[in-house]
Amino acid sequence: MAKPILSLKISILITIVSLSFLSANAQDKPKAPTKHWYEQISIRGYAQVRYNRLLETNDSLKNEQGDKSWGNGGFFVRRMRIIFSGNVHERVYFYVQPDFASSPSSGSNNFAQLRDAYFDLALDKKKEYRFRVGQSKVPFGFENLQSSQNRLPLDRNDALNSAVSNERDLGVFFYWAPEKTRKLFSSLVSDGLKGSGDYGVFGIGAYNGQTANKNDANKKPHVIARLSYPMEFKGQIFEAGVQAYKGKYVIESKSDKVKFAKDLNYDDERAAASFVLFPKPFGIQAEYNVGRGPEFNPLTDSIETQKLKGGYITASYFMKVKSQILIPFLRYHTYDGGKKHELDARSYTVKEIEIGTEWQPIKNFELVAMYTISERRFEDYKLQNNKQKGSLLRIQAQLNF
Repeated sequence: MAKPILSLKISILITIVSLSFLSANAQDKPKAPTKHWYEQISIRGYAQVRYNRLLETNDSLKNEQGDKSWGNGGFFVRRMRIIFSGNVHERVYFYVQPDFASSPSSGSNNFAQLRDAYFDLALDKKKEYRFRVGQSKVPFGFENLQSSQNRLPLDRNDALNSAVSNERDLGVFFYWAPEKTRKLFSSLVSDGLKGSGDYGVFGIGAYNGQTANKNDANKKPHVIARLSYPMEFKGQIFEAGVQAYKGKYVIESKSDKVKFAKDLNYDDERAAASFVLFPKPFGIQAEYNVGRGPEFNPLTDSIETQKLKGGYITASYFMKVKSQILIPFLRYHTYDGGKKHELDARSYTVKEIEIGTEWQPIKNFELVAMYTISERRFEDYKLQNNKQKGSLLRIQAQLNF
């Protein structure tokens, strides 16, 4: 019996020594250095330079909410943006984007203005549930959420973009999306398929309602909800969505003699549907919205709450020639309604066709040529019976860094 007991004792002793050795090694092994939050900040940006006067047939044809250089001047810096973003904590992400080429009015260019300034607070480790607090894009419309760095047409469509000038406002939004879907949202942008970015499968929130860089004017925040889901099927990727918002908008720009509501508060509500077939290689993007909002009525010389409607459809084809990318596209859009951000909630009727091509010879440079055929009626108290038709060839060079 002595030998088995002795063997057992020796085995136990060897095990204890081995564990002690492993424990000592583990303690002696240097730990991976922890990165400070400021070492995880990403800095990137893009710049866009345009020329809109080629083959121009009517310099009275303008687009104030889109590109103020229509019918004015020559070369024009449309955007010059630098983006700072990163994680200051495993559950806290921040995003700040100033634009150094803002144009507060025609002829006044290249002012610095804050576009985005928000942080995301994740409620779980996978970051499927998160709150976004600060100034950010209002989740209304797929094209509104697309970065101008990724969008094919040079300007957003009038119909949905008239809902939120510059697409942004100050508020709080809640977003939810499964981890797998969040990765898909990200790949649709990184793979050059013109995605909108990650604004969740479901989003809901409240915001001031007067647009970015402006204070709340009536202590009545707008509320909004959006549902949008991307799906993969036989190598193709689709995304369908619906969204709606409701609030009271306070008119801020009006003529001296125009008639208006005593408190300047007007119903502001819309609902929209979106459908996207991402270009693999053929793509379709379509949206339509209806609603009610302030609009100038030339028959009564007053700003009234009126119905609005409009949308667009864009067709594109993604071609890769060796290392270069070529994407021809065609967009038709229409709008009938007011633009609350403009003087007297200017009344619009828009019909426009755009034919263009985006060429990417290298990742850091893009060139877009787009021919626009436009018919626009835009009227306020001072500018009545104003219907303009025309066409122009527009060129944009874009640097990505």
